[in-house]
Amino acid sequence: MRKSLPVLGIGLIGTGFMGRAHAMAFHNARSTFSLPAQLKLVALADADAARAEQCAQSWGFDRSHARWERLINDSDVHLVAITTPNHLHFPMAMAALEAGKAVYCEKPLAVSLEQANQMQCAAKAAGVVTRVGYNYQHNPMIGLARQMIESGELGQIISFQGEFSEDFMSDPLSPWAWRCDAAHAGGALADLGSHLLAMARYLLGDVESVCADSHTVHRRRPASAGSQQLREITVDDQTHALLRFANGARGTFSSSWLKHGYKNHLSIEISGTKGTLAFDQERLNELRVFRSGASGRDGFQRLLAGPSLPGYAAFCPAPGHQLGYNELKTLEVHALIQAVCGKGNDGPDFEEAWQVERLATAIRVAAQEQRWVALKEF
Repeated sequence: MRKSLPVLGIGLIGTGFMGRAHAMAFHNARSTFSLPAQLKLVALADADAARAEQCAQSWGFDRSHARWERLINDSDVHLVAITTPNHLHFPMAMAALEAGKAVYCEKPLAVSLEQANQMQCAAKAAGVVTRVGYNYQHNPMIGLARQMIESGELGQIISFQGEFSEDFMSDPLSPWAWRCDAAHAGGALADLGSHLLAMARYLLGDVESVCADSHTVHRRRPASAGSQQLREITVDDQTHALLRFANGARGTFSSSWLKHGYKNHLSIEISGTKGTLAFDQERLNELRVFRSGASGRDGFQRLLAGPSLPGYAAFCPAPGHQLGYNELKTLEVHALIQAVCGKGNDGPDFEEAWQVERLATAIRVAAQEQRWVALKEF
């Protein structure tokens, strides 16, 4: 007789876009993978009690709470997933860690380096598994890119060019939202750029120093849709930086939520002494590679995702049929569950997310003080 698997109770805080993505990922992981635990969707919390109840029923959770504290103190909840606005990550994660719960928090980890430092210290003290939602790292094509870099296929890495641009704030009449307040968020640098910084670290390692420039293009926005009242914007619309990596490579970084025509343009180009690779999240199943030394073959080769790459075959047995955003989130949750059950250690934890916040802080300081800033200053 097969031994029954332990039950892992899931608690989810937040019912927005990311809350739904997390709920789908837990369902999909359960049906896609042979997991080392039975996932039980125990509770969902949202400040809007009616929405919490509606989403709990629609998404398959046993019960709902209007107060997130009740979810964290629920004895049946072993893993707390946090998908709220950024400023709430800190109190929620700290409470969950104090309760001894594993924590799966959306990015960025916090709204300040001080908060991030407290969170990673608390995670170490609690001795529980933590993960942060830098889900683009779980793309099989990004795994292939890392493998190519680490194997030396591109030679010595000399340059990194990265951009994450979208256009959801490009209209100056788009109303003020919590993302526009520095106390609640961190602008394009935190909202989009943190993904790119996490990717740069994942592929090339530590950054030693940065210089940067930030720009708030639309300094006031309507207080609400159609309102004549205007509110001040206290965060960046776009940020650009130069990076010096510990491995000697040099890099460029840019993030913007004003760039017309782009919807999810997380793009990277990495060049070495033997070749170059290029990736764009808007074409997430492709990797472009150029290898030097092949006479008459001056041009990039397009590599397609397929079942030979780790993770892909769980969803599709045929190459070129393509994974999507929710599959990446499912791969992220799969890695999370493996870690919680002591079966793996993939994915960025609070320590790595703190490193990303440290890098983002250095970029902010560099932009404010108009100088090169060394990471060791933090």
